[in-house]
Amino acid sequence: MINRNAMTISAASPLMIVALAAVNPAVAAPPLDLSADLSVVSNYLWRGTSQTDDGPAVQGGLELGHDSGFYIGTWASNVDFESGANYELDIYMGFDFTLPDEAASLGVNTIYYAYPDDDGSIDFWEIGLSGGYDFFSAGIQYTVWGDKDNEDALFDQGDLYYYAGLDFELPYELGLGIQLGYYDFTNDRVEVDELGNTRSANYWHWGVSISREAGEFGTFSFNYEQNDGRSEIWDNDPKFWIGWNKSF
Repeated sequence: MINRNAMTISAASPLMIVALAAVNPAVAAPPLDLSADLSVVSNYLWRGTSQTDDGPAVQGGLELGHDSGFYIGTWASNVDFESGANYELDIYMGFDFTLPDEAASLGVNTIYYAYPDDDGSIDFWEIGLSGGYDFFSAGIQYTVWGDKDNEDALFDQGDLYYYAGLDFELPYELGLGIQLGYYDFTNDRVEVDELGNTRSANYWHWGVSISREAGEFGTFSFNYEQNDGRSEIWDNDPKFWIGWNKSF
């Protein structure tokens, strides 16, 4: 899960830029920005499912962006999978287009999800398209490759994930986020009992988040998420979790 809302810090000292600009007005800000973020959450939810068996997680990432709209970064978190994976390491890049209307957004991205200490092969790679206007955003992610031992496994080539969200600014520096997503697996039939019966693994998920900025102390959030997946395949109980995020 990537947090691309982190505040950026210049690759050069802001005070140095101001001083140089005062001497020579032609000096402009450098084209590269480096951003970082650190998070602590009581449960790592990704697309409506817990990645830590309902346990806490410490997460962080680094991103280098260019003023053309190109960016590249990495993000990591602890996980708790039955397969033996204990941490996730993502590598991603993308391009955000400059549009005439500043309220509109459009971007393309690619992300590789790696689980280096996993006993099996569960890495996968996605490409995606996202866009939005004002408080509305939406996108689609397509899995182009999955390193799966079982050719009929989930999270493999052909999977599609659709998502949409609403983000509102509230009084007292509060934020309200609403999200909705749908996972459409290409190998969606999963065996659920010893008789060989199968069920579809496709599911919807939704969530609501209330956040509060606390200046230099970061941002705190209270969150609710749930999915409607088959109980034999997914944990569809409601999840309530709290989080803290600090951008640098």
